[in-house]
Amino acid sequence: MTARVGVVTFPGSLDDGDAARAVRIAGAEPVRLWHGDPELHGVDAVVLPGGFSYGDYLRCGAIARFAPVMETIVDAAQGGLPVLGICNGFQILCEAHLLPGALTRNQHLHFRNRDQILRIESAGTAWTNAFQPGQEVLIPVKNGEGCYVADTATLDQLEAEGRVVARYVGGNPNGSQRDIAAITNTAGNVVGIMPHPEHAVEALTGPSLDGLGFFTSVLKHLVGAPA
Repeated sequence: MTARVGVVTFPGSLDDGDAARAVRIAGAEPVRLWHGDPELHGVDAVVLPGGFSYGDYLRCGAIARFAPVMETIVDAAQGGLPVLGICNGFQILCEAHLLPGALTRNQHLHFRNRDQILRIESAGTAWTNAFQPGQEVLIPVKNGEGCYVADTATLDQLEAEGRVVARYVGGNPNGSQRDIAAITNTAGNVVGIMPHPEHAVEALTGPSLDGLGFFTSVLKHLVGAPA
């Protein structure tokens, strides 16, 4: 049976179509979810895509966090539903307190759009089990508020528990503390990543195919998950 992966559209989402396409290329059925509909329609996993949800007023993701669909997603994620937040989706996950810390303005105060090398630090999550620890991948990054920050105790805890999922290599595009590009929750089912793996799934349009592993990983996870 084909896995169903929901992709949420908020007002201002830009990369929801790209995320749905990546899900389909990985071999799953993309299911479009609307921010105002609290129902998840039987999906097996959820992607919160990039963009500028609600115009990024207040703080990035701060309004999206209160969308009806997010109330359901928070409960489901706490129950083990795999959730991937990409760029603005990462910001939403932090605002919803599914992940610690926050994403702030790039330290240099400029928007960054470039192909970025990442080092996969943790292959033990629902979204990274297709990789090897230490593997380097090439993924596009495009953000103006992608600087990951947290207090020292939180950063130390993330390090100690192996919850830093990926780091920037060959230059930090936004000033994120400890070069953090992606993190996970304690259970490993919720991952937030600032770069865009959905833009690296086809040779025609991406700098690599390295992003596809994030989406095939969740399918592998779902096959091995208890019924």
